[in-house]
Amino acid sequence: MSMTLAVVADVHLDVPFAWAGPEVGRRWRAHVRDALTNVVEVCLDRQVDALLVAGDLYEHDRFTADTVRFVEATFAKLDPVPVLVAPGNHDWLAPAGLYRQARFGPNVHVFDTAHLSPHPLADGCTLWGGAHLRPRGSEGFLDGFRVDRGGVHLALFHGSEVSGFALQGTDKHEHAPFRAEQVPAAGLHFAFVGHYHHPTASQHHAYPGSPQPLSFGTPAGGLLIAEVDDDGSVAIERIDVAAAELHDLRIDVSGCETSTSLRDLVARSLAGLEGAARVDLVGELGADLEWHDDLLRDVAPCLDALKLRTDGLTTAIDVDALAALDTVEGEFVRLVQSRTDLDEDLRRRVVLTGLRALAGRDDLEVP
Repeated sequence: MSMTLAVVADVHLDVPFAWAGPEVGRRWRAHVRDALTNVVEVCLDRQVDALLVAGDLYEHDRFTADTVRFVEATFAKLDPVPVLVAPGNHDWLAPAGLYRQARFGPNVHVFDTAHLSPHPLADGCTLWGGAHLRPRGSEGFLDGFRVDRGGVHLALFHGSEVSGFALQGTDKHEHAPFRAEQVPAAGLHFAFVGHYHHPTASQHHAYPGSPQPLSFGTPAGGLLIAEVDDDGSVAIERIDVAAAELHDLRIDVSGCETSTSLRDLVARSLAGLEGAARVDLVGELGADLEWHDDLLRDVAPCLDALKLRTDGLTTAIDVDALAALDTVEGEFVRLVQSRTDLDEDLRRRVVLTGLRALAGRDDLEVP
């Protein structure tokens, strides 16, 4: 009865990509579609026995008729390989949702109950799946559940394993919560679960994570290839199917005295990267470096998007030496330094901005 299953979750077709502008957002929504296409290609290449989708395939509030047709065509490529879908909180089984509108072929089965219901995968192997019937407030699928027959039992649902919730970031909310120990206690050999974009796995359950990275700071997910043995043991292989990468980098720019040297350093650091990048710039810049918000906008033309964070930048300035001068500049520095109601960083920024203004410079913005 050994089987090879492919498992994907949290694709989020039509996701808005809040970190991107309209043009980049459209491009990255196309990358999400490409990642799902890559999933199908791997399934065909590996000759899997079924593709399992553990929820949040699409965004209910944003999907279009074009998305409906795309999902239909994508799953049709696998026919006769079964595609089994357990709707989540973003793609909940709404009356006018994609799953109701789509004209799926006979190989696609969408679970449609708020409790786990059985679906035979093979002789002696049952898949238990459930659906979110509303966008929030779904109860845990394993609460009060127990298998009622023999054989190998697997589960497919969208929910929050409570011990791993803190790892998922502040933007996640609990949906259909469960505890890891509930899986074997229910008589299940393994559970394939969606909701966490951060891929995780334990002895009895696994989250694939998003196949296409959706936000910075989240480890890449992918497609799970699960080898299920006759005794119910499951061996997991994770495959990268992303169509584009999100990069998180830290660049120390200490010692850059001019805008040209800063641009050159950042350009070298980003050379060869594709996709999108979030860069933390840290270090001390020269006092005469002319900074403006557009200074680094075009240093990485191969990237779809470049997001800069400059909280870690400071500007070199000898405040004590300036304060000792018997000049207008020295008097200004002494006045600012006497303002104990300002924190140290703000005093530094005020000093630097004022000195630039006194020097007749136009670049008054301080990183």
